[in-house]
Amino acid sequence: MSQIVITEEALHWQEVARKVAEEVVRPIAAKYDDLQEYPEEVRQAYIDTGLLGVWIPKEYGGHGAGTVALCLVVEELSRACGAMGVAFAVNALGSFPILVGGTEEQKKDWLPQIAKGEKMIAFCLSEKFAGSDAGGMRCQARLEGDEWVINGEKKWTTNGGVASFYTVFAVTDDKSRSRRISAIMVEKGTPGFSVKKIENKMGIRAVPVVETHFDNVRVPAANLLGGRPGYGFKHAMATLDKARPGVAAQGVGLAQGALEYAVTYAMRREQFGKKLASMGVMQDMLGSMASKVEAARGLVLRAATAVDLNDTAQITKLAAMSKNFATDVAMEVTTDAVQIFGGYGFMKDYPIEKYMRDAKITQIYEGTNQIQRMVVARNLVREAASFDFLNEYIPVETYENYQAVFEEEATADS
Repeated sequence: MSQIVITEEALHWQEVARKVAEEVVRPIAAKYDDLQEYPEEVRQAYIDTGLLGVWIPKEYGGHGAGTVALCLVVEELSRACGAMGVAFAVNALGSFPILVGGTEEQKKDWLPQIAKGEKMIAFCLSEKFAGSDAGGMRCQARLEGDEWVINGEKKWTTNGGVASFYTVFAVTDDKSRSRRISAIMVEKGTPGFSVKKIENKMGIRAVPVVETHFDNVRVPAANLLGGRPGYGFKHAMATLDKARPGVAAQGVGLAQGALEYAVTYAMRREQFGKKLASMGVMQDMLGSMASKVEAARGLVLRAATAVDLNDTAQITKLAAMSKNFATDVAMEVTTDAVQIFGGYGFMKDYPIEKYMRDAKITQIYEGTNQIQRMVVARNLVREAASFDFLNEYIPVETYENYQAVFEEEATADS
Protein backbone atom coordinates (compact mmCIF):
# COMPACT_ATOMS: atom_id res chain seq x y z
CA MET A 1 0.00 0.00 0.00
CA SER A 2 1.58 3.26 -1.16
CA GLN A 3 2.16 6.06 1.33
CA ILE A 4 2.22 9.78 0.59
CA VAL A 5 5.55 10.93 -0.81
CA ILE A 6 6.18 14.67 -1.22
CA THR A 7 9.60 15.62 -2.56
CA GLU A 8 11.47 18.89 -2.06
CA GLU A 9 11.05 19.54 -5.76
CA ALA A 10 7.29 19.17 -5.47
CA LEU A 11 7.26 21.67 -2.60
CA HIS A 12 9.33 24.06 -4.70
CA TRP A 13 6.77 23.99 -7.51
CA GLN A 14 3.99 24.46 -4.98
CA GLU A 15 5.67 27.69 -3.85
CA VAL A 16 6.08 28.85 -7.44
CA ALA A 17 2.38 28.18 -8.10
CA ARG A 18 1.34 29.99 -4.92
CA LYS A 19 3.26 33.07 -6.02
CA VAL A 20 1.65 33.01 -9.47
CA ALA A 21 -1.77 32.45 -7.90
CA GLU A 22 -1.54 35.39 -5.52
CA GLU A 23 0.31 37.86 -7.71
CA VAL A 24 -1.20 37.12 -11.13
CA VAL A 25 -4.35 34.99 -10.87
CA ARG A 26 -6.33 36.24 -7.89
CA PRO A 27 -6.31 39.96 -8.84
CA ILE A 28 -7.91 39.26 -12.24
CA ALA A 29 -10.10 36.24 -11.46
CA ALA A 30 -13.38 38.16 -11.15
CA LYS A 31 -12.67 40.25 -14.25
CA TYR A 32 -12.16 37.29 -16.57
CA ASP A 33 -15.02 35.36 -14.98
CA ASP A 34 -17.30 38.24 -16.02
CA LEU A 35 -15.74 38.57 -19.48
CA GLN A 36 -15.62 34.79 -20.00
CA GLU A 37 -12.23 35.20 -21.64
CA TYR A 38 -8.94 33.38 -21.24
CA PRO A 39 -6.34 35.66 -19.56
CA GLU A 40 -3.19 35.61 -21.65
CA GLU A 41 -1.18 37.10 -18.78
CA VAL A 42 -1.82 33.97 -16.75
CA ARG A 43 -0.67 31.72 -19.56
CA GLN A 44 2.47 33.84 -19.88
CA ALA A 45 3.08 33.49 -16.16
CA TYR A 46 2.84 29.70 -16.50
CA ILE A 47 5.40 29.83 -19.30
CA ASP A 48 7.77 32.26 -17.57
CA THR A 49 7.88 30.24 -14.37
CA GLY A 50 8.23 26.85 -16.08
CA LEU A 51 5.07 25.46 -14.49
CA LEU A 52 3.90 23.79 -17.70
CA GLY A 53 6.77 21.30 -17.53
CA VAL A 54 6.12 20.09 -13.98
CA TRP A 55 4.66 16.65 -14.79
CA ILE A 56 6.59 15.97 -18.01
CA PRO A 57 9.72 13.80 -17.63
CA LYS A 58 13.11 15.45 -17.97
CA GLU A 59 14.02 13.40 -21.03
CA TYR A 60 11.15 15.12 -22.86
CA GLY A 61 11.95 18.67 -21.82
CA GLY A 62 10.04 18.83 -18.53
CA HIS A 63 11.02 18.95 -14.87
CA GLY A 64 10.01 15.38 -14.06
CA ALA A 65 8.49 16.41 -10.73
CA GLY A 66 5.58 13.98 -11.03
CA THR A 67 1.88 13.85 -10.28
CA VAL A 68 2.17 14.89 -6.62
CA ALA A 69 3.82 18.12 -7.77
CA LEU A 70 1.13 18.55 -10.43
CA CYS A 71 -1.59 18.22 -7.79
CA LEU A 72 0.09 20.69 -5.42
CA VAL A 73 0.34 23.22 -8.27
CA VAL A 74 -3.28 22.70 -9.33
CA GLU A 75 -4.48 23.11 -5.74
CA GLU A 76 -2.66 26.44 -5.34
CA LEU A 77 -3.99 27.82 -8.63
CA SER A 78 -7.54 26.63 -7.92
CA ARG A 79 -7.39 28.17 -4.47
CA ALA A 80 -7.24 31.54 -6.23
CA CYS A 81 -9.41 30.71 -9.28
CA GLY A 82 -11.02 27.44 -10.27
CA ALA A 83 -10.91 28.29 -13.97
CA MET A 84 -7.17 28.88 -13.95
CA GLY A 85 -6.61 25.63 -12.12
CA VAL A 86 -8.51 23.86 -14.90
CA ALA A 87 -6.69 25.80 -17.63
CA PHE A 88 -3.42 24.52 -16.23
CA ALA A 89 -4.47 20.95 -15.43
CA VAL A 90 -6.04 20.29 -18.83
CA ASN A 91 -2.56 20.42 -20.38
CA ALA A 92 -1.69 17.40 -18.26
CA LEU A 93 -4.93 15.68 -19.32
CA GLY A 94 -4.14 16.29 -23.00
CA SER A 95 -0.51 15.18 -22.75
CA PHE A 96 -0.99 12.06 -20.59
CA PRO A 97 -2.16 10.01 -23.63
CA ILE A 98 1.20 10.78 -25.25
CA LEU A 99 3.05 9.73 -22.10
CA VAL A 100 1.11 6.48 -21.64
CA GLY A 101 0.71 5.48 -25.28
CA GLY A 102 2.92 7.51 -27.58
CA THR A 103 5.96 6.21 -29.42
CA GLU A 104 9.37 7.46 -28.39
CA GLU A 105 9.46 9.63 -31.50
CA GLN A 106 6.06 11.14 -30.72
CA LYS A 107 7.08 11.90 -27.14
CA LYS A 108 10.29 13.61 -28.25
CA ASP A 109 8.43 15.60 -30.91
CA TRP A 110 5.35 16.81 -28.99
CA LEU A 111 6.11 16.84 -25.26
CA PRO A 112 8.99 19.39 -25.23
CA GLN A 113 6.73 21.92 -26.97
CA ILE A 114 4.12 21.46 -24.26
CA ALA A 115 6.67 21.58 -21.45
CA LYS A 116 8.04 24.91 -22.70
CA GLY A 117 4.57 26.36 -23.16
CA GLU A 118 5.10 26.78 -26.90
CA LYS A 119 1.98 24.68 -27.48
CA MET A 120 -1.07 24.15 -25.27
CA ILE A 121 -2.93 20.86 -25.60
CA ALA A 122 -6.59 19.77 -25.26
CA PHE A 123 -8.30 16.40 -24.80
CA CYS A 124 -11.12 15.46 -27.21
CA LEU A 125 -13.00 12.46 -25.86
CA SER A 126 -16.61 13.37 -24.97
CA GLU A 127 -19.39 13.73 -27.51
CA LYS A 128 -23.05 14.74 -27.36
CA PHE A 129 -24.11 11.10 -27.10
CA ALA A 130 -20.95 9.73 -25.46
CA GLY A 131 -20.16 11.30 -22.09
CA SER A 132 -19.80 8.73 -19.31
CA ASP A 133 -20.19 6.08 -22.02
CA ALA A 134 -16.97 7.00 -23.84
CA GLY A 135 -17.06 3.74 -25.76
CA GLY A 136 -20.23 4.92 -27.53
CA MET A 137 -18.47 7.68 -29.49
CA ARG A 138 -19.31 8.26 -33.16
CA CYS A 139 -16.44 10.44 -34.42
CA GLN A 140 -14.78 8.43 -37.20
CA ALA A 141 -11.28 8.19 -38.63
CA ARG A 142 -10.34 6.16 -41.69
CA LEU A 143 -6.94 5.47 -43.18
CA GLU A 144 -6.48 6.70 -46.76
CA GLY A 145 -2.99 6.04 -48.01
CA ASP A 146 -0.58 7.63 -45.54
CA GLU A 147 -3.21 9.88 -43.92
CA TRP A 148 -5.97 9.55 -41.36
CA VAL A 149 -9.19 11.31 -42.36
CA ILE A 150 -11.32 12.38 -39.37
CA ASN A 151 -15.02 13.25 -39.44
CA GLY A 152 -17.31 14.10 -36.53
CA GLU A 153 -17.48 16.41 -33.58
CA LYS A 154 -16.45 16.53 -29.96
CA LYS A 155 -18.29 18.19 -27.10
CA TRP A 156 -16.95 20.09 -24.07
CA THR A 157 -13.36 20.45 -25.25
CA THR A 158 -11.68 22.43 -22.47
CA ASN A 159 -9.05 24.91 -23.71
CA GLY A 160 -10.49 24.57 -27.20
CA GLY A 161 -9.33 27.40 -29.40
CA VAL A 162 -6.52 28.28 -27.00
CA ALA A 163 -4.77 24.93 -27.48
CA SER A 164 -2.57 24.17 -30.47
CA PHE A 165 -2.56 20.36 -30.08
CA TYR A 166 -5.68 18.19 -29.75
CA THR A 167 -5.60 14.56 -28.67
CA VAL A 168 -8.62 13.25 -30.59
CA PHE A 169 -10.27 9.90 -29.90
CA ALA A 170 -12.11 8.41 -32.86
CA VAL A 171 -13.57 5.13 -34.09
CA THR A 172 -11.14 3.45 -36.49
CA ASP A 173 -12.70 -0.03 -36.57
CA ASP A 174 -16.47 -0.16 -36.17
CA LYS A 175 -16.52 -3.96 -36.35
CA SER A 176 -14.20 -4.53 -33.41
CA ARG A 177 -15.42 -4.59 -29.83
CA SER A 178 -12.09 -4.35 -28.00
CA ARG A 179 -10.04 -2.42 -30.58
CA ARG A 180 -12.66 0.03 -31.85
CA ILE A 181 -11.10 3.38 -30.89
CA SER A 182 -7.78 5.09 -31.61
CA ALA A 183 -6.15 8.33 -30.50
CA ILE A 184 -4.84 10.75 -33.14
CA MET A 185 -3.03 14.07 -32.74
CA VAL A 186 -4.51 17.03 -34.63
CA GLU A 187 -2.95 20.49 -34.79
CA LYS A 188 -4.84 23.75 -34.77
CA GLY A 189 -5.00 25.17 -38.28
CA THR A 190 -5.33 21.81 -40.00
CA PRO A 191 -7.88 22.22 -42.85
CA GLY A 192 -11.31 20.99 -41.83
CA PHE A 193 -10.69 21.42 -38.11
CA SER A 194 -12.75 24.14 -36.45
CA VAL A 195 -13.98 25.38 -33.11
CA LYS A 196 -17.74 25.94 -33.23
CA LYS A 197 -19.99 26.59 -30.27
CA ILE A 198 -18.34 28.29 -27.29
CA GLU A 199 -20.27 27.20 -24.21
CA ASN A 200 -21.81 29.81 -21.89
CA LYS A 201 -20.99 28.19 -18.57
CA MET A 202 -22.13 28.46 -14.97
CA GLY A 203 -18.56 28.22 -13.66
CA ILE A 204 -14.91 28.03 -14.79
CA ARG A 205 -15.87 30.82 -17.16
CA ALA A 206 -12.34 32.08 -17.84
CA VAL A 207 -11.30 28.87 -19.57
CA PRO A 208 -12.99 28.10 -22.91
CA VAL A 209 -15.11 24.97 -23.27
CA VAL A 210 -16.14 24.42 -26.88
CA GLU A 211 -17.37 22.08 -29.58
CA THR A 212 -14.57 20.90 -31.86
CA HIS A 213 -15.56 19.84 -35.38
CA PHE A 214 -13.71 17.63 -37.86
CA ASP A 215 -14.74 17.84 -41.52
CA ASN A 216 -12.47 15.57 -43.57
CA VAL A 217 -9.50 16.55 -41.41
CA ARG A 218 -6.40 14.92 -42.86
CA VAL A 219 -3.38 14.25 -40.68
CA PRO A 220 -0.26 12.16 -41.30
CA ALA A 221 -0.49 8.47 -40.41
CA ALA A 222 2.40 9.14 -38.02
CA ASN A 223 -0.02 11.14 -35.83
CA LEU A 224 -1.71 7.92 -34.70
CA LEU A 225 -0.80 7.63 -31.04
CA GLY A 226 1.42 4.63 -30.44
CA GLY A 227 1.62 3.80 -34.12
CA ARG A 228 -1.03 1.07 -33.85
CA PRO A 229 -4.80 1.52 -34.24
CA GLY A 230 -7.27 0.21 -31.70
CA TYR A 231 -5.57 1.22 -28.47
CA GLY A 232 -7.34 4.54 -27.95
CA PHE A 233 -9.80 3.35 -25.32
CA LYS A 234 -6.98 1.82 -23.31
CA HIS A 235 -5.01 5.06 -23.59
CA ALA A 236 -8.05 7.10 -22.54
CA MET A 237 -8.72 5.01 -19.44
CA ALA A 238 -5.05 5.06 -18.40
CA THR A 239 -5.05 8.82 -18.93
CA LEU A 240 -8.08 9.33 -16.72
CA ASP A 241 -6.49 7.26 -13.96
CA LYS A 242 -3.50 9.59 -14.01
CA ALA A 243 -5.49 12.79 -14.47
CA ARG A 244 -8.27 12.30 -11.91
CA PRO A 245 -6.05 13.20 -8.94
CA GLY A 246 -5.54 16.54 -10.71
CA VAL A 247 -9.31 17.13 -10.84
CA ALA A 248 -9.46 16.14 -7.19
CA ALA A 249 -6.75 18.71 -6.48
CA GLN A 250 -8.93 21.34 -8.15
CA GLY A 251 -11.63 20.40 -5.66
CA VAL A 252 -9.24 20.71 -2.73
CA GLY A 253 -8.02 24.11 -3.94
CA LEU A 254 -11.54 25.44 -4.36
CA ALA A 255 -12.57 24.15 -0.93
CA GLN A 256 -9.44 25.58 0.71
CA GLY A 257 -9.92 28.97 -0.93
CA ALA A 258 -13.58 29.12 0.07
CA LEU A 259 -12.75 28.07 3.64
CA GLU A 260 -10.19 30.86 3.96
CA TYR A 261 -12.70 33.44 2.80
CA ALA A 262 -15.35 32.02 5.15
CA VAL A 263 -13.06 32.13 8.19
CA THR A 264 -11.94 35.67 7.41
CA TYR A 265 -15.53 36.83 6.99
CA ALA A 266 -16.67 35.06 10.18
CA MET A 267 -13.93 36.81 12.15
CA ARG A 268 -15.05 40.23 10.93
CA ARG A 269 -18.82 40.00 10.65
CA GLU A 270 -20.87 40.82 13.75
CA GLN A 271 -24.42 39.62 14.49
CA PHE A 272 -26.29 39.92 17.78
CA GLY A 273 -23.32 41.82 19.19
CA LYS A 274 -20.83 38.99 18.58
CA LYS A 275 -18.40 37.96 15.88
CA LEU A 276 -19.74 35.10 13.81
CA ALA A 277 -16.59 33.12 14.53
CA SER A 278 -17.40 33.12 18.26
CA MET A 279 -20.78 31.42 17.78
CA GLY A 280 -21.02 27.70 18.41
CA VAL A 281 -23.03 26.95 15.29
CA MET A 282 -20.44 28.75 13.17
CA GLN A 283 -17.54 26.96 14.84
CA ASP A 284 -19.27 23.66 14.14
CA MET A 285 -19.55 24.55 10.43
CA LEU A 286 -15.97 25.80 10.10
CA GLY A 287 -14.50 22.86 12.01
CA SER A 288 -16.35 20.39 9.82
CA MET A 289 -15.33 22.22 6.64
CA ALA A 290 -11.66 22.29 7.64
CA SER A 291 -11.61 18.60 8.57
CA LYS A 292 -13.11 17.56 5.24
CA VAL A 293 -10.65 19.69 3.27
CA GLU A 294 -7.70 18.13 5.08
CA ALA A 295 -9.06 14.62 4.58
CA ALA A 296 -9.58 15.30 0.87
CA ARG A 297 -6.05 16.64 0.53
CA GLY A 298 -4.60 13.52 2.09
CA LEU A 299 -6.55 11.24 -0.24
CA VAL A 300 -5.51 13.28 -3.28
CA LEU A 301 -1.83 13.09 -2.37
CA ARG A 302 -2.14 9.38 -1.68
CA ALA A 303 -3.63 8.81 -5.14
CA ALA A 304 -0.99 11.02 -6.77
CA THR A 305 1.75 9.09 -5.00
CA ALA A 306 0.31 5.84 -6.34
CA VAL A 307 0.56 7.29 -9.86
CA ASP A 308 4.16 8.42 -9.30
CA LEU A 309 5.14 5.02 -7.90
CA ASN A 310 3.21 3.22 -10.66
CA ASP A 311 1.30 1.25 -8.04
CA THR A 312 -0.86 -0.46 -10.64
CA ALA A 313 -2.87 -2.39 -8.06
CA GLN A 314 -4.12 0.82 -6.44
CA ILE A 315 -4.05 3.61 -9.06
CA THR A 316 -7.53 3.13 -10.55
CA LYS A 317 -9.28 2.77 -7.19
CA LEU A 318 -7.44 5.62 -5.45
CA ALA A 319 -7.81 7.96 -8.44
CA ALA A 320 -11.58 7.36 -8.45
CA MET A 321 -11.80 7.70 -4.65
CA SER A 322 -9.88 10.97 -4.62
CA LYS A 323 -11.84 12.49 -7.48
CA ASN A 324 -15.18 11.51 -5.95
CA PHE A 325 -14.43 12.52 -2.37
CA ALA A 326 -12.48 15.73 -2.99
CA THR A 327 -14.95 17.17 -5.47
CA ASP A 328 -17.93 16.32 -3.27
CA VAL A 329 -16.08 18.11 -0.46
CA ALA A 330 -15.49 21.08 -2.78
CA MET A 331 -19.21 21.40 -3.50
CA GLU A 332 -20.17 21.01 0.16
CA VAL A 333 -17.54 23.41 1.53
CA THR A 334 -18.12 26.12 -1.07
CA THR A 335 -21.87 25.91 -0.49
CA ASP A 336 -21.37 26.20 3.28
CA ALA A 337 -19.06 29.16 2.70
CA VAL A 338 -21.78 30.94 0.74
CA GLN A 339 -24.15 30.20 3.64
CA ILE A 340 -21.71 31.75 6.12
CA PHE A 341 -21.60 34.91 4.05
CA GLY A 342 -25.40 35.05 4.19
CA GLY A 343 -27.00 37.47 1.75
CA TYR A 344 -23.60 38.80 0.74
CA GLY A 345 -22.61 35.31 -0.35
CA PHE A 346 -25.28 35.41 -3.04
CA MET A 347 -23.93 38.64 -4.51
CA LYS A 348 -21.16 38.98 -7.07
CA ASP A 349 -19.74 41.87 -5.01
CA TYR A 350 -18.05 39.15 -2.95
CA PRO A 351 -15.81 36.44 -4.44
CA ILE A 352 -17.35 33.47 -2.64
CA GLU A 353 -20.24 32.67 -5.02
CA LYS A 354 -17.71 32.07 -7.80
CA TYR A 355 -16.14 29.26 -5.78
CA MET A 356 -19.47 27.46 -5.58
CA ARG A 357 -20.08 27.89 -9.32
CA ASP A 358 -16.58 26.69 -10.18
CA ALA A 359 -16.85 23.68 -7.86
CA LYS A 360 -19.90 22.11 -9.48
CA ILE A 361 -18.20 21.02 -12.68
CA THR A 362 -15.55 19.08 -10.76
CA GLN A 363 -18.23 16.57 -9.77
CA ILE A 364 -19.10 16.05 -13.43
CA TYR A 365 -16.13 16.11 -15.80
CA GLU A 366 -13.48 13.41 -16.22
CA GLY A 367 -16.08 10.91 -15.06
CA THR A 368 -19.10 11.84 -12.97
CA ASN A 369 -18.88 11.03 -9.29
CA GLN A 370 -21.54 8.37 -9.75
CA ILE A 371 -19.15 6.65 -12.18
CA GLN A 372 -16.27 7.04 -9.69
CA ARG A 373 -18.21 5.24 -6.97
CA MET A 374 -18.95 2.44 -9.44
CA VAL A 375 -15.24 2.17 -10.25
CA VAL A 376 -14.35 2.00 -6.56
CA ALA A 377 -16.96 -0.67 -5.88
CA ARG A 378 -15.80 -2.84 -8.77
CA ASN A 379 -12.22 -2.67 -7.57
CA LEU A 380 -13.33 -3.65 -4.07
CA VAL A 381 -15.11 -6.70 -5.46
CA ARG A 382 -11.99 -7.76 -7.37
CA GLU A 383 -9.85 -7.32 -4.26
CA ALA A 384 -12.26 -9.43 -2.24
CA ALA A 385 -10.98 -12.50 -4.08
CA SER A 386 -7.96 -12.38 -1.76
CA PHE A 387 -9.99 -12.29 1.46
CA ASP A 388 -9.48 -16.00 2.14
CA PHE A 389 -9.51 -15.41 5.88
CA LEU A 390 -13.24 -14.59 5.66
CA ASN A 391 -14.22 -17.84 3.96
CA GLU A 392 -14.91 -19.40 7.36
CA TYR A 393 -17.68 -16.85 7.92
CA ILE A 394 -19.14 -16.43 4.41
CA PRO A 395 -19.81 -19.45 2.18
CA VAL A 396 -17.42 -19.42 -0.79
CA GLU A 397 -20.18 -20.29 -3.30
CA THR A 398 -22.01 -17.08 -2.34
CA TYR A 399 -19.02 -14.98 -3.33
CA GLU A 400 -18.30 -16.99 -6.47
CA ASN A 401 -21.86 -16.55 -7.74
CA TYR A 402 -21.72 -12.81 -7.20
CA GLN A 403 -18.26 -12.57 -8.76
CA ALA A 404 -19.49 -14.31 -11.91
CA VAL A 405 -22.40 -11.87 -12.28
CA PHE A 406 -20.13 -8.92 -11.63
CA GLU A 407 -17.57 -9.97 -14.22
CA GLU A 408 -20.33 -10.45 -16.81
CA GLU A 409 -21.69 -6.93 -16.17
CA ALA A 410 -18.23 -5.38 -16.25
CA THR A 411 -17.41 -7.05 -19.57
CA ALA A 412 -20.69 -5.83 -21.08
CA ASP A 413 -20.04 -2.27 -19.91
CA SER A 414 -16.54 -2.18 -21.38
